[in-house]
Amino acid sequence: MPDERHPNVLFLLSDEHSFRCMGHVPEEDGGEPVETPTFDRLAELGTVFTDAYCQMPLCTPSRMCILSGLEVRRSGAWTNQSVLRPELTTIPKTFAAAGYETCLVGKMHFGGNLQFAGFRHRPYGDLTGVCGHQWEPLEDENRNTMRVRTSGAGVTGIPESAIQDNVVAHETVAFLREHTHANPEQPWFLCASFSRPHFPLTAPKRHLDRYWPNGVTEPRVPASGEAYDHPMSVGMRKGFKADDVDHDETMRARAAYFACVTYLDQVIGDLLLRLETDGLLDNTIIVYTTDHGEMAGEHGVWWKNGWYEACTRVPFIVSLPEQRTGEVPAYRCRTPVPQLDLFPTCCGLVGIEAPDTLQGVDLSPSVCSGEEPEDRPVFCDGLTPRWGKGTEFRSVRWRQFKYVIFREAEPLMFDLDGDPGEQTNLLQHELIGDARDAAAFLADWAAQSIDFNAAAQEWKQRDGGLAEEHRQNVAPGTPNAFLMPSGKVVSADDALYNPTVIAETPQEAFGDYPG
Repeated sequence: MPDERHPNVLFLLSDEHSFRCMGHVPEEDGGEPVETPTFDRLAELGTVFTDAYCQMPLCTPSRMCILSGLEVRRSGAWTNQSVLRPELTTIPKTFAAAGYETCLVGKMHFGGNLQFAGFRHRPYGDLTGVCGHQWEPLEDENRNTMRVRTSGAGVTGIPESAIQDNVVAHETVAFLREHTHANPEQPWFLCASFSRPHFPLTAPKRHLDRYWPNGVTEPRVPASGEAYDHPMSVGMRKGFKADDVDHDETMRARAAYFACVTYLDQVIGDLLLRLETDGLLDNTIIVYTTDHGEMAGEHGVWWKNGWYEACTRVPFIVSLPEQRTGEVPAYRCRTPVPQLDLFPTCCGLVGIEAPDTLQGVDLSPSVCSGEEPEDRPVFCDGLTPRWGKGTEFRSVRWRQFKYVIFREAEPLMFDLDGDPGEQTNLLQHELIGDARDAAAFLADWAAQSIDFNAAAQEWKQRDGGLAEEHRQNVAPGTPNAFLMPSGKVVSADDALYNPTVIAETPQEAFGDYPG
C-alpha cells in the first residue's frame, strides 16, 4: 500500500565541507579527486544545486540562519558565541506544530543554555555549548591551538566506534527505530549533524592512505591575484596564521582533509544502509548540506570566514523517495541559490505551510521537476570586523558575477565563468558589455541591501546581552554529552579525555600479548 503520511525528512548536516570535495563534481567545475560514493549516489538519485551559498561562512551563524530561514542580521547570527533568540521560528518548531516528531543528533555549536532550538529530542551532541569537536586526546592542553589544526593532521588516535561521527550515526538509527516502534504513523524530521570534515584533520588510516602521499593535489587557487593584498585578505591570512603553514604541512593537511571527507561519506553510507534495511527511507526525503566550506590552502589561507568561493559555496543535495525508485529523474540546477531556501523548501516538499517571516524561496518545484530556480542575487555575509577595522562584507553572487562590498575597504568583483579562481578584480579594469551592466546593478543592489552601521548597532544593542542572559550554569565537561533517558546530562567522552587507566602498557595486563 502507498504510504499516505507526510514524508519524513532526514537532514544530514556536516561541518566545513568544500563544494570541491565531491566525487561527482568534475574537475572542470572545480572538483577535487576525493572519493565520495555515498554523496555521488545521492546526487545520482536526487536534485543537486551546484551553486549554493551559505549565509555566513562560520559555524554557529550559518546554522542559526539555516534553522531560522533568516539572514545574519535578522537571526542575530554574528559570531560563534551568538545565541539563537528563543522567539524566532525554526524548522523543528514549524514541523512539530504540523505534527512531526523532531530530533537533533550531534554537533550544532549553539551558545548558552538554549540547546534545542525547537527540537523535541536531542540525545547526543555538544549539549553544553562548548562546540563538540573531538580533539585528539594525546594533544593534551595544546589540542585546540591554531597551529595544531594543520600540524596535527593525520591518523586518528580515537577508537573508531567512539568517534563522534559514528556515535551520531548510531544514535540516529536508535532514535528512529524507537520512534517507529512507539509511533509508527507519526512522521519525523531528524537532523543528523556531523563534525567532519572540520578540523581536527584526523581520520582512520585506511582513508589517509588513499591520499597521502600520492593522492593529494595542490590547492586549486594559488596565493596570488589582484585581491591578494586587499585589507581583508591580508587580515584573514594574519588572523589564521596562514604564513606559518609551509608547503609540506599544507599538502599533508590537504590529504587529511580529503580523508575526513571520505570517512564522513562512509559513515553516512553506513547510516543510510541501516535505515534502508529497516524500511525507514521508503517515505523519507534526504537533504544534505554543510554549514560552510574550507579554504584548504587556496589563496594562501586555511579555514573559513572569508568571501572566497571555497568557504562560501557549499554542497546542497535533495533526494526524494521517488527519485531513488526511478519514478522521478535526477536533476542538476545551476542557478545560484542561498541556504535561506532550505527552510521553505522542506516545508514545500512535505506539504506544510511555511511561516511568512522566512526570507528564502521554496525550491520544491525545482527539486521535483528540474526547472531552474528564480534568477536573483544571492548573498553571503561577514558582519563583524574579524579581519580588521572596516572589513565587514557582503558578497553577492548573480549569474556568473560576484561582487563583494565592504564597510570601509574597496569593493571587489569577479567573473566566475572566466575566472573561477577569483584572481582578476574586474573593478581594476575597464568594464564593457555584460560586466559593465552587472557591476552597476550589483553595486546598487549591494549598497541598498546592507547597512553595515545599522548591523553593528543591532549586534550590540539587540543581541549583545543574550550570551549572559542565557548563560549555561553547568560544567562544560568534555566535547560531547548524552542526554540520558533518566534526564541526566553526562559526559560522552570521559573515556577519551579523563580515562580510568588500568594498565600503562598491554604487557602489564596480558601474558599472551602478541605485540
